[in-house]
Amino acid sequence: MRLLLVEDDRMIGSGLRAVLQSEGHAVDWVRDIRAARAALASERFDLILLDLGLPASAESGLVAPEVDGITLLRELRDRRDPTPVIVITARDAPEARILGLDSGADDYLTKPFEVAELSARIRAVTRRHGGHAQPVLCHGAVRLDPSTRQVTLDGRPVLLSAREFAVLEALMARPGAVLTRAQLEDRLYGWSEAVESNAISVYIHQLRRKLGSDFIQSMRGVGYFLASEPAAGPQ
Repeated sequence: MRLLLVEDDRMIGSGLRAVLQSEGHAVDWVRDIRAARAALASERFDLILLDLGLPASAESGLVAPEVDGITLLRELRDRRDPTPVIVITARDAPEARILGLDSGADDYLTKPFEVAELSARIRAVTRRHGGHAQPVLCHGAVRLDPSTRQVTLDGRPVLLSAREFAVLEALMARPGAVLTRAQLEDRLYGWSEAVESNAISVYIHQLRRKLGSDFIQSMRGVGYFLASEPAAGPQ
C-alpha cells in the first residue's frame, strides 16, 4: 500500500517510515500541514497516518491551534475524500479521541504504541474500507491473505520478502489487468527512496521461481499480469 505519514517529529517519523517500508509499504513522509496538503493534491494514497500536533510549516515550527491535524482531517472529509485516516498522537484525553473520531478519523492510536499494533490497525481499517471480512485473494493454486501476510501454493506456505509480497498482492488484486513497471514501483517506493532500474524485474523473477514460471506473464514494453489459467507451481 502507499501510505502518507504526516508526522513532525523527526525521530518518530523516520522510525515509522523505516518499519513500514520493511513491511512492504511505500511511505511518503511529510512534516507539516502545507506539505500534507500538497501531497494530497498531487497523489492518491491508500491510507493516511496523521499526527495532530502539526506546525503550519516545518520551517516555522509553530503550531497554530486553528491549523493542526484536525483541520486537515476535516478538510478531507468536507470534500468527501474517503481515504482512510488513522490518527497517531500523544493526545490521550477522551475529549481528544472523541474529537478525532467525530472529525472523520477511522481509528485513533495514542503514543507511545507498538508498531505491531499500528500494523494490525492498518490492516483492520483497510479491511473495513474494502468491505471484506476476510480479504483473501486466490488465483489458481495461489492464495494470499493480506491480514496475515501469508501466501500458499497448493496449500503449502511460500516465503516472500515484503516487497515480493507487495508486488504479488498488487497483481492478484487486479487479475487480468496489466500493471506497468511505474504502477508497481508506486506501490513499493516513497518519494525519498531510490529505485533501481531493474528492481521490479528482480521481484518478478523471484516470484516466478517460487510460484511457477508461467504464473506471472509479461506484455513486452507494457508491464505484467497474471495468467488467466495459471500453470502448476514449481515441482
